[in-house]
Amino acid sequence: MATSFKQLIEKVGQAENALEAKERQVAADWRQLKASWKTGWTPGRIVIAGLVSGFVVGRIEPARGVAKGNSIMQMITALSGLFASATAQHAASHVETVADDVGDVADTVQSAVPDHAPVDA
Repeated sequence: MATSFKQLIEKVGQAENALEAKERQVAADWRQLKASWKTGWTPGRIVIAGLVSGFVVGRIEPARGVAKGNSIMQMITALSGLFASATAQHAASHVETVADDVGDVADTVQSAVPDHAPVDA
């Protein structure tokens, strides 16, 4: 009876060792797959994937868009509005800076010009 219990303990130890070896192998395979995946995404492939996904969404979305509205177009409209407001905010801050600079130049020019009345001939 004692030998069978020791045999069971050995079997459990072997199973644990086999499981740990498989875990290491899976981790190594996962790292290899991850590295291959990252190196596989070249700029050309990213563009092709974008074109293909855009085509697929364009083919599928109009059929569903009739019933629930065109959600892709709504998203594009929202993003363009966000971009426009950010651009307008940047332009407004730039205009304030330019206006301050023009005011400084005007003050400099005005102080450099003599204060004489025009001479009528």
